[in-house]
Parts: sequence; structure tokens; C-alpha cells
Amino acid sequence: MERGQLITFEGGDGVGKTTQAQRLGDFLRARGVAVVTTREPGGTALGREIRRLLVTDGPTAPVARAELFLYLADRAQHVEEVIRPALAAGQWVICDRFVDSTIVYQGAGRGLGEVWLEALCRQTTGGLWPDLTLWLAVSPAEAGRRLAGRGGPDRLEAEGETFQRRLHDAFARRAAADPSRWLRIDTAAEVEAVATTIAWEVTRRYPHLAEGGQ
Repeated sequence: MERGQLITFEGGDGVGKTTQAQRLGDFLRARGVAVVTTREPGGTALGREIRRLLVTDGPTAPVARAELFLYLADRAQHVEEVIRPALAAGQWVICDRFVDSTIVYQGAGRGLGEVWLEALCRQTTGGLWPDLTLWLAVSPAEAGRRLAGRGGPDRLEAEGETFQRRLHDAFARRAAADPSRWLRIDTAAEVEAVATTIAWEVTRRYPHLAEGGQ
């Protein structure tokens, strides 16, 4: 059986990753593709407990290195329990955040270092890496406005525009360094227009989808 494809959605907070990941899943299913949509952190029962710890604010919030290893523990479980079995079964996996979020948020955002974190992420996934990464890009100022408008930001979302700018710049560096894997998607347009752009780009990457089959 042919291995499935791993497509990841990346970007800063407030760019619409969750919505667009679901839209792409629906688009692929309509073309006969077996799809699993999932997220990090929280794609497994263990991951949901880890996610609760990660979004907790106040005196019990994890320090930067503890935060990092919580994300990695979530991913190790997620890959072995959900992602790798689905890919082996020929299913396509759409994941809302994956390795690049760790490298960007903890490596660049928290200042823990991007190069060694990439190597650590490869160890955590057993070498599993995305086939295609969709970077939903928006200016840090616009991301801040969106977060302010939806209320109740979590601990990472509340870091502010300077933090968001570091994230944006790190995502841009990673996209420029690996253009065969990354696609930059401008999210300034309306949700439907962004979904149409993503569907077009994914079909361009996988031309057989235009014919409605796997």
C-alpha cells in the first residue's frame, strides 16, 4: 500500500490554522482521499492532558525548557499512536502544528536555539517529517489585532507583538530554506478565499487530485 502524505499547517497565533486544516480535509475527502485531521498539542488522550498543562498560566506555568519537553512528549505519543499508523494505512494526515512550531516557538521565540531543536525534533519523531507545510502568514500587527478581537488568549498567545514578530521571522527563514516543502499562504483575505487558494496550491502539488482520486 502506498504511504499517505503528511501535510502540516504552521503559522503564528490567530491566523486560522484550525479552520483551514478542516477545510482542506473536507476538500480532500470530496476527492476520495482518506484523511485524518489532528493537532498538536492534544492529538491523543495523553496529549490533551499535556495541552492542559501547557496553556495554564500563573505560578504553576512551565518554564521554557519544561514547556519544550512537554511539547516533545506530546509529539512522540502523537506520532506513534496516530500519525505513523495512519500514514502506513495509506491515509493522508493533516496536522494543525507539528515540528516547525517547536523549532520556531521554543527555538526562536523562547531563545532555546533552532539548530539543535531541529535535530531533537527529528529524534522525537523517529525521522518522520512533513511532506508539505502550509505556512499561513499574516503580519505580527494583524495577528495581534485578531487575538485581541477574539478574547481570552492563552499563555503563548498573550506574549505580545514582539514575540509574534520573532515567530514570523523564524517561519519566514524556514520557508525560504526549504521551498520544496513550504508554501506561504497569505491569510489577509476572507476565509473562503484563503481556503480556495490552499485547495489550488495543494492540487498543483498533487495534480492527480484534479481528477478526483488518490
